[in-house]
Order: sequence, then structure tokens, then C-alpha cells
Amino acid sequence: MTRNRLTKPLLAALALPMACPAMAGFIEDSKASLELRNHYLNRDFRQDGAAQSKAEEWGQGFTARFESGFTEGTVGVGLDAIGELGIKLDSSRDRRGTGLLPFGPDSKEPVDDYSELGLTGKLRASKSVLRVGTLQPLLPVVTYNDTRLLSSTFKGGMLTSQEITGLTLNGGRITETNLRDSSGNDDIGFGAAQSDHFDFAGGSYAINPQLALSYYYGKLEDIYRQQYAGLVHTLPLGGGFSLRSDIRYFDSRGDGKERAGEIDNRNFNGMLSLSHGGHKVSAAWQQLSGDSAFPFLNGGDPYVVNLVTFNTFTRADEDSWQLRYDYDFAALGIPGLTFMTRYVDGRNVKTATVDDGEEWERDTDIAYVVQGGPLKGVSLRWRNLTFRSGNGLDTAIDENRLIIGYTLALW
Repeated sequence: MTRNRLTKPLLAALALPMACPAMAGFIEDSKASLELRNHYLNRDFRQDGAAQSKAEEWGQGFTARFESGFTEGTVGVGLDAIGELGIKLDSSRDRRGTGLLPFGPDSKEPVDDYSELGLTGKLRASKSVLRVGTLQPLLPVVTYNDTRLLSSTFKGGMLTSQEITGLTLNGGRITETNLRDSSGNDDIGFGAAQSDHFDFAGGSYAINPQLALSYYYGKLEDIYRQQYAGLVHTLPLGGGFSLRSDIRYFDSRGDGKERAGEIDNRNFNGMLSLSHGGHKVSAAWQQLSGDSAFPFLNGGDPYVVNLVTFNTFTRADEDSWQLRYDYDFAALGIPGLTFMTRYVDGRNVKTATVDDGEEWERDTDIAYVVQGGPLKGVSLRWRNLTFRSGNGLDTAIDENRLIIGYTLALW
């Protein structure tokens, strides 16, 4: 009896769109997936006698995604959903703080589990789509974070238009953020300062398949305003060689009441990458000027080339360079196996107490995606890093991350 009471309404609900031609695309063009991510992180602070000598946690994450198609007609209607669940496998009060798990404000004890459910309504007219609700934008002025057990999300509205071939325009307003290790939403902000909303607009234009230009403007009400200009160019050199240029420039100033204090930052950064076969060698430069650090939204990441595994190298007046090497073992007949190593060095850091700080980071990634058999699609990744800073900054970290992932397409 119970089974019939549950299955009959469900079958009727699924059959309704199919019976109505205008609703058919809603289901027929939909897709759903379940991502499983097992993440272990061990961070050694290299400090004897410190209040916390290391942070070490292990968790299991589940992310379910549903994306509907659109109803037929001049204006199509759709609905997306994301459900996230993080479960503690191992942690403790004296090993918390990796960013994998939230912890209680009073007890400081890591929680056993945390979750989020986000819904997004969408409207489509011609080649323009309006989304309202939970968002995960990947734009120069607002980029969500996806480097731990669960990804961060934002709430607001965003319009994306592709009416002109090669031109993509985006604009919208964000009012709240859900951090990567949180079940609740916070007002949008930067650092300890919060704002009513963040407005953004801009776009990118592909002049040809090798060259694209972009411009974006963002304003975090009463905190900062930011302009961005970028260029991406790919140049075939012959003989199997290819050179990719990625140039980015930000100009950030204070806005209104300046709740986060003075914001004054210019950030020029870029990366050149030379590829041949399975090899890729990259060199990057990041130069900051002005009286403050580079601002970016809480819950997000800075869109800069020296954003690496642990550090961002975005302190006031900091100059940093990077050397990186990637290799894809498919060139040797081992598809699915990849390797990456990089070194970033930052100098001239200025803080309230430091005038010439230094910092550096070395990262190594080895990853493999199973190519066949019952475990096909399972990914395994080992991330190792060393971070050091000096001249008054004085931080030392050795870290290892082990990540196992799998995404199951439900339909």
C-alpha cells in the first residue's frame, strides 16, 4: 500500500510534462548527477609548543545537481537544484580548521555533518537566460570556491546573454553567500565587513577562435568597486608547439562608507604557457600596487594567475612570479595520468606591521582518472605543498591532501 501511495503520484508528476507539449522540454532536456568527493587534509604548522601544531581532517562530500530543460514558447521556464552534504569521518577540536568541516562557535568541536539545498528558477528568451536563486558564477569579479569537501554558493540573480555571435554578456546582483564549510547563508562581504549587495556587469568577446577580450565591473556596496580587463590569446607556432597568453588587470577602489577601510589596489597579472605534446611550461607574473590588499568576495576566490593551492599572493604592494610545469602521460600511452609542479615567490609585502615581507609556495599534484572497468571515472589526486614566509610574516606550513572523486550521471 505504501509503495503505491508513493509511486503513483510520482509517476503522475513525471507524466504531466510529457502529456503537455509545452512542458516536454522541461524533462526531456534535463540532466542530473551525483558527485562523491572523499577529502583528507593534513596541514603541519611546523611549530613546536604552539596552541595548534597541525590541522588534520577527513570527510566525505555528496553533491547532487539537477538541471531542467526549458518549457516551449517565446519565454521558456526552468528550474535547477543543488543539494550538498558533508560528513565528518575524522576530526577533533585540536585538529580543526582545514576548511573541510565547520565547528561550533562555543565548543569549537567540528560538526558531524552539514548541508545545503539551493534552488534556481530560470527564464529563457531567445539566447538570453535569467537565473534567480542559488548561483555559482565563474566570472573575473565573482568566482565561487570549489577546493574543499563542498563548493561555496551565492544567492541573487544573473542575466546571461549570447544574442551576438562570439559575445557573452553577464550582469546581476548577489546578496548572500554560503561558505564552502557552512550550512547557513551570510550577507555578501569582504573580510569582516558586510554589504547589502554586490552588483556586476560585463562580458567577453571572441574576436576569432584564437583571441578573446573581456571587461567586467563590480561594486560591493559601501566597501569597494572594481574594474577588470583581460585578454586571452592562443598562437600556434608550428611543429606542434602552441603559445597561450592570459593577461589580466584589476583596478580596485573604495566605495561609499568604505566599511572595510581604505581600498586602493591595482593588480596586473598574466601567464604565458608553451605547450608541445604532453608538455606544458608556464611562467607568470603578478604585480600589485596601492595602499591595500587585493579585494574579493567572501566565499569566492580571486581571479589571479598566482592563486595556488594554499596562498593567493594578493597582499598590498606584493610582487610575485611563478614557474610551472604540467605533463599529460597520455602522450606516453597512459591516458588519465597527469602531473603538475609549480613554484611561486612573493616579495615586497606590506601589512600593518610588516614593510618588506616575503613568501613562497611549492605545489605538486599527481592525479589519475581510471579509464575502464568497474571503477571507470574514479579520480585519485595527491596534492603536496610547502609554504614559507619571512621578514615579519613568519609562517611555515607543510601540507598533504588526498582526494578521491566520482561523478555519477543519473540521467
